[in-house]
Amino acid sequence: MAHAHHHGHDHQHSLAAPMQYGRAFGWGIALNLAFVAAEAAGGLWANSSALLSDAGHNLSDVLSLALAWGAMLLAQRPTSARYTYGFKGITIQAALVNAALLYVALGIILWDTIDHLRHPAPVNGQMVMLLAGIGIAVNGFTAWLFSRGQSGDVNVRGAYLHMLTDALVSVGVVAGGALVYWTGWLWLDPAISFIILGIVAFGSWGLLRETMQLSLQAVPNNIDLDAVQRFLLAQAGVQQVHHLHVWPLSTQETALTVHLVRPGFPHDNAFLHQLQDDLQHQFSIGHATIQIEEASSTGCVSDVCDVRTVGNTVSS
Repeated sequence: MAHAHHHGHDHQHSLAAPMQYGRAFGWGIALNLAFVAAEAAGGLWANSSALLSDAGHNLSDVLSLALAWGAMLLAQRPTSARYTYGFKGITIQAALVNAALLYVALGIILWDTIDHLRHPAPVNGQMVMLLAGIGIAVNGFTAWLFSRGQSGDVNVRGAYLHMLTDALVSVGVVAGGALVYWTGWLWLDPAISFIILGIVAFGSWGLLRETMQLSLQAVPNNIDLDAVQRFLLAQAGVQQVHHLHVWPLSTQETALTVHLVRPGFPHDNAFLHQLQDDLQHQFSIGHATIQIEEASSTGCVSDVCDVRTVGNTVSS
């Protein structure tokens, strides 16, 4: 029986992430804090629920950026005897908390918007357009800062989607402010706020679902488990694959454990190292623990054993 563990290739990528995006997080937090203060003051002065709702959402984005940045920094702490994987998993928890807090904020803003709809008041359309126009620039620039890394990390993608959504929503607020200014229809302002809430809730649902899956150690969305299985079965000498598990260690790193039945090749270290390199480069699985067996194990428990043979599939 041979066993090998490998986790070297994506470690440098995870170390680079907080350094690479530290400036982006810093700029995003500073710009959005300043904009939230201006938008909240302008919303109160202009009596605009659309501006206030957008300010509330931008404040939640500031908290989201701070949590994501802090989690990425904590994830770099070294391992210990108790925390053998370090604090990598905190990035998943931060992403889940951010997604949940977003919907809490949406609920609070919805309550305020309903109150404005029941008790309409005059709105300063020019102020609404001015501040929302600034929001387009602030959020658009912040989204651009995260655009290159949004495909590789759910925290970075969350920041990118939040900022991009806010920029698009600000476009709608500008249009709504113009309509209120020219028509005098006060109900348009809370109606636009409802649309903002709907867009944000719909756009964030996928992120909430993905972070929930990651927190439950589900196979990450970017990995096709069947493709991994076929790849392992296609390796020279492999007759069976069982105890195959793939789960996220963090929002950037993925782990795999598997038993391979490979008669006649029980101690082939070159095979193991090459297989681990291939798993990293083809599937972005950087923490692979592989056990080689000369014969299939027996007495598997149904919820942890998954035996597959070439040309025939058996689950037990």
